[in-house]
Amino acid sequence: MSGIFYLIDRVAIGLYIIIAAMVVLQMRRFLLAQSEYRSTYFELERDLARVQQGTALTSAIIAFQFAFIVLGIQQVIVPFLQTEEDLQVQLASMPSDGDFLTATPAPIDDENFDIAPIELPDDEDSGVILLTPTLTPTPVGTIIPNAPAIEGCDSDEALLQVPANGMRVFQPIVVIGQAFTDDFSSAKIEISGPQTNNQYSVVGVIDSQVRSLQAFSQFNPTGYIPGEYEFRLVVFDVANEIAAACKVTIYISELPITATPTPLPEGGNAPVIQMTATPSN
Repeated sequence: MSGIFYLIDRVAIGLYIIIAAMVVLQMRRFLLAQSEYRSTYFELERDLARVQQGTALTSAIIAFQFAFIVLGIQQVIVPFLQTEEDLQVQLASMPSDGDFLTATPAPIDDENFDIAPIELPDDEDSGVILLTPTLTPTPVGTIIPNAPAIEGCDSDEALLQVPANGMRVFQPIVVIGQAFTDDFSSAKIEISGPQTNNQYSVVGVIDSQVRSLQAFSQFNPTGYIPGEYEFRLVVFDVANEIAAACKVTIYISELPITATPTPLPEGGNAPVIQMTATPSN
């Protein structure tokens, strides 16, 4: 189906010429029929002239509608398809971390190995509340403190886990979150900051609902001026109204400098440290 849209986009100029010729032809037929209507006094011929006028005018209107359809394909559908294909290429080219493998210790075969029993509190101490450690989520990447508070994000319909609020971004990241609503139409990822003159610019479009926490896009900070940016996810319904939104603050920076030791030359007495730019988490 997309191939038909691309074909129409390529031959759009020829289609416009054909449409213009049809409009001119139909308008000429309309003027001729109008002239015949005025020049005759017979009712049958006047009715026939009126029918010809209506037919010519209707054909001209249909030609104009076809021109608007071609324009809509050029301005809306083709750019959307190109954006979707670029997103699929980016997601397909994302690097894989591979399988996470760790060494498993061998079982203990010593029969004399004894584990000290756990002493439970007496009944009289049963009212004592014991503190147990609770797992907390680990922040993603480097989080800069005192970032502006998040806005929205109070509903599961628009939720961002990555990037997190206050996250420092210096290399392409995978956007993780949720984006859905009852009458879902689309969702957009927008960014505002020094590079965009503090105006929101669309950096990603989601055309299907994301009802569970998962990766659904990618953001590449290359080409953006370092600084503080507003990063938001906006979910739209079928009426093109905002159904939910989530905004966080990110800090785009240059690739950090990491000290990388280099081998000592023969006879050297001190290590040589070479400063190179390498990605770090």
